[in-house]
Amino acid sequence: RDFNERCAQCSEVNWGLTDGGRFYCRSCHNVTERTREVVNTDFITNSRVQTISKGLRKQENNDGGCEWYICEGFQLVLKKQAEALEALGVCPQMKDEILCNFWRCYLQKSKQAYCKRPAGETVKALSTCESSTDVDSDPERPSLLHLLSLSESEGDLQTDCSFASSVSKVSESTSVYSGSVDGSLYLMKNQKEQLRMTMPMTLSFCYMALLWLREPITLSELLRFVVEGHIPYLNVFQHFPEKMKLCGLDLRIFCVESWPVYEEVFNKMHELAAFLDLPRFPDITESCFLHPDMLCMKYLMEANLPDELHNWTCRVVKKIGIGEVDFLTLMPGNKSTRKVKYDVLAAAVIVVVLKLLFLLDDHYEWLLSEFAEERNKNNTEGGPYFEFKKWYEVVKQSLDVEQKKLDEERAKYLWRCEKPLFYSVKNKSKVLKRRQMVVNLQNQFGKLSGSVQRAEKPNPSSFQLRWSEENTNGSCFHGHSLKGVLQEKCGLLTAMNPDYWLCTVKLCNEKLCGHLAHYREVEFPQSYHFVLGLFSFLLRIQPSYIHDEVCMVEHKLFNKKLYKKLKYNTVLRK
Repeated sequence: RDFNERCAQCSEVNWGLTDGGRFYCRSCHNVTERTREVVNTDFITNSRVQTISKGLRKQENNDGGCEWYICEGFQLVLKKQAEALEALGVCPQMKDEILCNFWRCYLQKSKQAYCKRPAGETVKALSTCESSTDVDSDPERPSLLHLLSLSESEGDLQTDCSFASSVSKVSESTSVYSGSVDGSLYLMKNQKEQLRMTMPMTLSFCYMALLWLREPITLSELLRFVVEGHIPYLNVFQHFPEKMKLCGLDLRIFCVESWPVYEEVFNKMHELAAFLDLPRFPDITESCFLHPDMLCMKYLMEANLPDELHNWTCRVVKKIGIGEVDFLTLMPGNKSTRKVKYDVLAAAVIVVVLKLLFLLDDHYEWLLSEFAEERNKNNTEGGPYFEFKKWYEVVKQSLDVEQKKLDEERAKYLWRCEKPLFYSVKNKSKVLKRRQMVVNLQNQFGKLSGSVQRAEKPNPSSFQLRWSEENTNGSCFHGHSLKGVLQEKCGLLTAMNPDYWLCTVKLCNEKLCGHLAHYREVEFPQSYHFVLGLFSFLLRIQPSYIHDEVCMVEHKLFNKKLYKKLKYNTVLRK
């Protein structure tokens, strides 16, 4: 009550006291450097003790470890991931402002900090201990930990000393097979109403922060950077301080032995945004990288398709209204709006345009290729006509090489972390010696077998396939013309092809079966499957998810015709 200064972040005067004695703002959760002066009469009379300590951790004399909580481990993971994104060129405010505030809000909503202590198993077990502690007299201050900025030192989440010492008494019976204080309780908790933190959710946090800042990184790129090792995710716990011992149940929480899945990270991000009660995200306008027009331009370049196709993708985007701000901008908790997958949506628009111009029925596109090939033989002026057959051969050859390289890298990936894990000082020398022996044997067998040493990971890039117009072998199709497939009608360029085949006439209920339409390769033309496979490789997702978006775009584009057809069929049945 004696601290009346205004908060530097929100200008409010609503202060609480953290476990370490610092003042924090109850409105915006900003933590100041000011500490509370406490008069302690248990010592010398009239002496004053200023609590400037950050809180002590109970040290284990046996192995030198300290008490730590699961949420502290996840904060370290988020810190490492944010630093990696910042090194890739993301806005610096992402870590200390956006992501940090999201994390603080999550801790408060999940009742892990900045709230009254939750009435869970731990509190029930410690009811007798809490009655004898005087430090817990203030129920409004953060419980369990005091969250500092993500930019501060590792393991700086502060724990209440009296509470930690009490937890350690119970942890002997509840966390026998866990290095953390609450490892076993964390997995035992029934958190149906709360989102339990997992490793995939760390990527959901990062993507949510990137989306808030409208950074030019899509979710598919984020996950690809993770797989390529540019963003810590797999075996990230090896970067934990040595005092944070991991064993037993901790490894089930932090040890990941599978690649992150697009759908899981995407859905968790939307659940997080609704759980945190976030407001409407910043608008996705035409100048943003995540707008379909921008992403279509990028994927057309990467797929080695003619630049003129961008005019057609823009026309489709405008006609069906998927470029509108309200459609693209995320509104957490609004169930009436569709969750937009920006990268998948852009790829689907390109597929629809290719179907509009080339039909992709394993017949018409080859006829157009023969016609374009004859024209190119006699064409001496202007750019060459686009040949679908030649494009298919060039892209397929390059795609097969890259896909084989990717499959080999995944097959050779060592899921074990480079840093050996040991849980006691006694076994440390033994584990290190065994690890060194394994490395030496691997190097010796590698030399005998003639295997090439693993090269350093390449620099991250937004493009996986690169096509240069300077090549003289004609492998770049960016400047090729679409005159062979277009005709002028009423002053507008229209497709020579008057037909179009729909992937599905009626969409499924996405909530019930998980897809808008079912995709089986044998039921569709090979040309269509090849195009889906190309974008499936670029986005690192299953072709069925791109097929869903294609069906959605088609139904928006041909909505009136489909409605008339369905109405006509209903009348005939009657």
